[in-house]
Formats: sequence, C-alpha cells, structure tokens
Amino acid sequence: MQKRPAEIVYRARWILPMSRAPLREGGLRVVGRRIVQWVEDTSTGASGSVVDLGDVVLLPRLVNAHTHLEFSDVATPIGTSGMELADWIGQVIAARGQADDDHRAKAIALGIAESAAAGVGLIGDIATPPCRYESRINEAVGTLESPHPRVVSFAEIIGLSPQRADERFDAGVAHGDQLGQSPSWTEFGVSPHAPYSTPLDLIDRCVRLAASRDAPLAMHVAESPEERRLVRSGSGRFAEVLRSAGLWREGLFPWPAGEPFVELVERLAAAPRVLLIHGNDLTDQEIAAIRRHRHVSVVYCPRTHAFFGHRPHPVDRLIEAGVRVALGTDSRASNPDLNLWREVQFLLRHRPDLEPYAVLRMATESGGVALSGPATDDGTIRPGVTTLDDLVAIPSRARTIDQVWRDCAEHDLECNPAFRRA
Repeated sequence: MQKRPAEIVYRARWILPMSRAPLREGGLRVVGRRIVQWVEDTSTGASGSVVDLGDVVLLPRLVNAHTHLEFSDVATPIGTSGMELADWIGQVIAARGQADDDHRAKAIALGIAESAAAGVGLIGDIATPPCRYESRINEAVGTLESPHPRVVSFAEIIGLSPQRADERFDAGVAHGDQLGQSPSWTEFGVSPHAPYSTPLDLIDRCVRLAASRDAPLAMHVAESPEERRLVRSGSGRFAEVLRSAGLWREGLFPWPAGEPFVELVERLAAAPRVLLIHGNDLTDQEIAAIRRHRHVSVVYCPRTHAFFGHRPHPVDRLIEAGVRVALGTDSRASNPDLNLWREVQFLLRHRPDLEPYAVLRMATESGGVALSGPATDDGTIRPGVTTLDDLVAIPSRARTIDQVWRDCAEHDLECNPAFRRA
C-alpha cells in the first residue's frame, strides 16, 4: 500500500500571499511539499504536526519582469550616473560590440544563477538571438540550492534599415522555434526594441508575430524626453547619435502627426500581453490610453531610473489610474546587481507615497500577470498550486503590519529557508 504524504502545518509570524490580505500568526497546511490550505488560527485550526517557523515573514518568490541577462558579466554600470540615455546607449554598443554567442551564453548563465540566489522565480529577459540558454546553464546553476527560475525570453528585434530589420526579425522567429525545443523553463516573447531603433512597420510585424504565437511583447517606451523629441520632431540628441553612427534613415522620423505614444500603445495592444518597459516619461494622456487595455502593463526599474537621474517616475499616477505596474532590475549595464529585493527596498525607502503592499505586489503578482497572463500563479501563494519551493522569507518580530514594512525595508531576503530544504 502506498504511503500517504506527510501533512504538516507551518506556522509563521506573518504571511504575505499577494493573492489576499496579509495573514498574521497564521499557517500553511502542506501535504508532501504542496500547500493545500490556509490555517487562519494555528491555535485551534491546526491538526497533526505543527512546525513553528518563528519570527519570519513568508512571501512568494519574486518576479523580475525586465532584465538583459547577456550583460550579467558587467562588473559595474556602464557610463556615469546622470548621463543622457542616447549617449549611454552608444557606450553600451561599443562595450558589447565584440561579444560572441558563447560570451553571451556565459553571461546569461551568470545572470540566472544570480537571480535564483536572490529569490527570483520568473524572469523577463530581453535576448539577442541566437541565444543559447541551455549550453552554459548547468555549469552556473547546477549546484544551486535555490530552485531554477523560469525565463520568458523576449527576442530583441531591432533595425532601422530594411535589410537589418529583416535579418533581426528572421532571427527572432528562429529564436521562437528554438525555444520550442528548449528546456521547459524557457518561454518565447517578442521585443521590438524601442521607438528610436525599430520602425513602425517592423513594430507591426512584431505585434503580428506575438499574436500568432500567443506570446507576450515587451518594448522600451517613453524612457526619456529625448525619445519623445525624436518621434515628434526628428531632432534632438537621439537624432544626432543616429546620424553620427550612420544609422539615420530619411523618412522614419518624425512619426506621423498626432500623439505618437498614445498611438503606439494602440498598435502594441493587438498583442496578447504587452509590457511597456520603463515608462519614465509617460504623460497623463498616455496613462489613460494604457488604462484602456488591461493586458498592457508598465515595468518600472527603480534603481536604473535613479542611475539616469530622471525626474520622478509616474508610478503613483499609474497605480492611481489602475494600470498594472511590475518591477524589473534592467541589466548590470545600468544597475549594480540583479537583486530585485533591493528594488523593493529602494522604493520602500524613497517612495513613501506608495502603499508598501502595492510595492511588494509589483515585485511578485503583477510581474507574473504581466509575463504570463491573469491565470498565472507566479508571484503568489495559492493553496493547491504553491509549493514550499516557491516561498522565501525575511526575519521579523513585527507585531503590526507597519513594522512588517519596516523590516522589509531593512532586512535581506532569505532565499533558501530551512523549511524549504526539509
């Protein structure tokens, strides 16, 4: 007769499920390793074995909705803090011009290992095809105690000339075909890079590709006022950089008259799921346009935003409007690490206007929905789905929820707690 899996109730000082309100002095009934039931009151509702985890806050593994793993070998951010985005991009291109496929594969493996060790369970990665996730991964993460994160791999499609656009689009299609044969922890996404690097006709091709494969689409949008100046008037620093690099093509800029980013949102919204990356310079009119599409999310990268010295991010206005906001680290080219928890802590310390539980949801549930859709369980604790492997913790003796938020701002995440290793 087959032995029935052990049933244990794990009790914690606080549980932050993201899918519901915080639970104080509650528990999780676990059969085998799967959570099967909430225990609201462990003093009366627990039967069988009870394991008291003590002074900890439990929460789900994090979701890094935007990064570029191929830059994970960069020791310090490229350029200098406060520099113009267009000039920084030029330095990034120069710094990475000699990277071959094997170099990128090694960097990607490092980034996945770093992310896993930081408690991340799902990553939205912008990739340059061809991109080999499996070739170096086992070397980097094979000995990790933390569970392997899943990766949504967005094929970056870029090119102002027709020849370059066709080449990168075909590479993106091949990337999707390749991922269909890759490990089960990788999924396909499409990324027309940005308004200054991807013509409107190529953006439309990317939207159709995403729709044909039921894949998410990510695009850098409204990163800086100079980007807006380029698409409105065909002038400014981006225009100067494109001309000096020999990439300028007559007729691409300015875009047709109107509200360019409002119209861009409407174009992109034909994809199944859309992630607008950064959104540092979004206007109220553009936020209203995003609000009309529940499958369109904005991904905010707080420390990268601070690196460039942008004016305050409109995250407060986005949340007030009901727009889904997820968090990302961007890459090590603009951030000292890939630790998403430090993005959370940055906001808890520097944006007191944001409700703390909303900040944590940006780093968990919102990123899961943005990448995988509303039926996802990524970034939440849900009985019947979540396992012990999906949990992380922080130390806390908090008696009130306000004390929990202070502990979140001060304490490192425990990404491999003892109960998960049991």
